[in-house]
Amino acid sequence: MGKKCKNEKKVKGAEKTAAKMEKKVSKRSKREEEDLEALIAEFQSMDAKKTQVVETACPPPSARLSASLCAHPEKDELILFGGEFFNGKKTYLYNDLFFYNIKKNSWVKSEIPNPPPPRCSHQAVAVSQGGGQLWVFGGEFASPNGEQFYHYKDLWVLHLATHTWENIKAPGGPSGRSGHRMALSRRQLLVFGGFHESTRDFIYYNDICLFSLDTFSWSRLSVSGVGPSPRSACQMTSTPDGSGVIIYGGYSKQRLKKDIERGTIHSDMFLLKQESKDGQEKWTWSKLSPSGNKPPPRSGFSMAVGPAGRAVLFGGVCDEEEEETLEGDFYNDLYLYDTVKNRWYPAQLKGNKPDKKKRRRGKKEEVGGEAADKEKEDDAPTGPTEVIKEIVTEDGTVMTIKEVIPGAQEAEDAIDDDEEEEEEEDESALVEPCPRSSAMATVRQGKLFLYGGMFEVGSRQFTLNDFYCLDLHKMDQWEVLVEMDPKTQEWLEESESEDDDEEEEAGGGAEGGEEEEEDSDEEEVEHPAANDGETLTDYQARTEQYWTGLARTNMGADAKDKKVAKVALVMAKVFYEDHTGDV
Repeated sequence: MGKKCKNEKKVKGAEKTAAKMEKKVSKRSKREEEDLEALIAEFQSMDAKKTQVVETACPPPSARLSASLCAHPEKDELILFGGEFFNGKKTYLYNDLFFYNIKKNSWVKSEIPNPPPPRCSHQAVAVSQGGGQLWVFGGEFASPNGEQFYHYKDLWVLHLATHTWENIKAPGGPSGRSGHRMALSRRQLLVFGGFHESTRDFIYYNDICLFSLDTFSWSRLSVSGVGPSPRSACQMTSTPDGSGVIIYGGYSKQRLKKDIERGTIHSDMFLLKQESKDGQEKWTWSKLSPSGNKPPPRSGFSMAVGPAGRAVLFGGVCDEEEEETLEGDFYNDLYLYDTVKNRWYPAQLKGNKPDKKKRRRGKKEEVGGEAADKEKEDDAPTGPTEVIKEIVTEDGTVMTIKEVIPGAQEAEDAIDDDEEEEEEEDESALVEPCPRSSAMATVRQGKLFLYGGMFEVGSRQFTLNDFYCLDLHKMDQWEVLVEMDPKTQEWLEESESEDDDEEEEAGGGAEGGEEEEEDSDEEEVEHPAANDGETLTDYQARTEQYWTGLARTNMGADAKDKKVAKVALVMAKVFYEDHTGDV
């Protein structure tokens, strides 16, 4: 009995200690949120000093991800707002506003008084009412060190005709969140999902909120049927008739133990449809089982609605979680989803395949129906082909980029070796965006526009500001509007002076606080030179030990020997070709 009482006391003592700890963490989390609110208020007071609209012709926006890019509802323009940038030491959040003129291929920065505070992972929807409006909801703000987060629950509208921002204060809206999705359904804005994260916990949502553009009021939908599980970063596409939305994919994570979390990439699809019965509106969830070739599972992809009710999916990342590491395969492939036929198609540009292959595919698609699908079973794709590109940056970091190309049919694979080589040469000559996630995408005039995003190499993140467009009617090739070389991007290692962090922190992490370029006094590293007349094979053999050591330094002690050896060969090859001109 005495031992039992002692055990009970120990359990109660542990529970009491845990409760005290929880209370302390909760207070700390609240203090951190209050600190961020104070920082946000400071930015807003600075913006409030602006009293006039100032529009300035400017170069393309700086590198960023998780911004919003929308097509202007009345003009041949695109509207880019907000986003974030991380340079290895500091996180920058933006609330700058840019207009891109499609015909002139030019950018204008528009500084409008009293804008929304800096944010990323928000949602923006453009509507044509009132001379054109841009509606912005939610998103997140992060501390400069990227360890604290504040999730917005505010709703803003940019009146495009008058160039004025307005904060819409309507009760009953969604809770603070980021990574949610918002789409227009008739004269209503639908908000779905997202997540909220603090230093102590996180939560994912699957609720649906509706904002009426007629009454300017929020309401929470009571939906029948089984809908998507809680998630963020999915894609929500309006149906062609405007009666509902289609939701695809997304990401969520759950805590298995105190310090162990598991992420889940979703690839399911759902339809949320509005119907009127007996004078009452009813919303219903139903699960979709699309036909065709679905994209491989991924998160961070970009999606936009193209002509003829087809949604266009680009890129993304599939994270491979191991015990203590997280590695991602980034994509730059395209998929089309026909919202009318409920069917996925891998999109292959016409420049990527010969005319013979195009005609054969076109003939089969004309047949259509179940019979055609049955015929295709015998000609099933051999599976996607993975192409690996490796780039060595100036500081020796090796970027390994994986591209997935939809598989060709077996019959089409049985072509002469010479023809295969010619096709590969043609494909390599095509310009295309590099694999990435969290890029901004929208469609205007039947063209897909793609801006920025990011990809990772180990612990290093490359944030982009390149800009592409693709004619969705021709589907021939990507057009480069802004080119960027990620190898030139500055990356500050965490080990670098912590004093710099403290100095920068005083400046905050908002618009106008972009990283300053500093002159580096470091001497350029001298690699072993190639001897006159020395072949690549001989050079690699002679300098193997040097390049293996350099690769090991960059990749870390935990990297596998086989992969280190492979990277060392690539580094030696790149250096040899750069300095001998022998490619």
